[in-house]
Amino acid sequence: MAAEAPKTPELTVLVPVFNEAENIPLLVARLTQTLEGCVASYEIVFVDDGSRDATMQALRAVHERDPRVDAISFSRNFGKEVAIAAGLDHARGDAVVIMDADLQHPPETIVEMIAKWREGFENVYGLRRDRATDSKLRRALTQRFYRLFARLGETRLPPGAGDFRLLDRKAVNALMRMRERARFNKGLYSWIGFKSVGVPYDVADRAHGESKFTYSKLTRFALDGLMSFSTVPLMVWTFIGMTVSFLAFFAAAYIVVSTLINGTDVPGYASLIVSISFLSGIQLMSLGILGEYVGRIFAEVKGRPLYIVSEHLSVDEGDRAPRKAAQPNDAE
Repeated sequence: MAAEAPKTPELTVLVPVFNEAENIPLLVARLTQTLEGCVASYEIVFVDDGSRDATMQALRAVHERDPRVDAISFSRNFGKEVAIAAGLDHARGDAVVIMDADLQHPPETIVEMIAKWREGFENVYGLRRDRATDSKLRRALTQRFYRLFARLGETRLPPGAGDFRLLDRKAVNALMRMRERARFNKGLYSWIGFKSVGVPYDVADRAHGESKFTYSKLTRFALDGLMSFSTVPLMVWTFIGMTVSFLAFFAAAYIVVSTLINGTDVPGYASLIVSISFLSGIQLMSLGILGEYVGRIFAEVKGRPLYIVSEHLSVDEGDRAPRKAAQPNDAE
């Protein structure tokens, strides 16, 4: 007989999925085996981010066998960052573990995370020991991004830390109050603070399928991260403008002195074209940076919901309504 879904489980495992039908049975089997021996009660919440394969069919089959496995399906693809936000909205556990469905995040590491949580840590993040499963180009780009973020970002990112982590209910409530559209969860995890510690783990090969993050998506993701947690890209154009102005002033002084001494020099078409092209490029780049920030402001002020749910597998929707984060003036 299948176990009943607990009303308030000790642990929620949150898994965003996109075209992961083949991995779901394998992941659930390993999670069930791991969680049975380390927590009193648990639930597994999948968030289907608009999959085009048989992901929802696989989730329905698992849910019928075990009601502790729940699933939310989006009306379309909203992105992994938003899928995590939706999962946190619906998670009911005293702690929430966030992980991927491809089995690169080993479920057995959750045992160590729970041990750290019971020691009093509220933000327990997985630390990759290496990136051997990534290509050389991706490893190089990742290293450069972390270095750039460390210099420009307003918060610190632990090297090697990602979405694989355990969050205490207090940390989850803090994240639920952040409804920004251009989400960079790695930065949000660090920004909320709380007592944190890392748990090392080895990244396994994907069980099935391929990574959904293309280089173009990773580039957009990196831009979202930098612009969500830094105003340096805006400030830098002030210094560039000042530098160009000083150079123009000295160039003007040189031209005046040269004209007084040597007379008017009519030739100069090439230098004029080069200087105009250079300054035009600077202006267009600065407008592009401003446009990126203005576009994010535009997305925020429209106030659209972060996501739209088309299906929820839970039988009792009243019991599975999204939890609301505690507000600052709420009673303790």
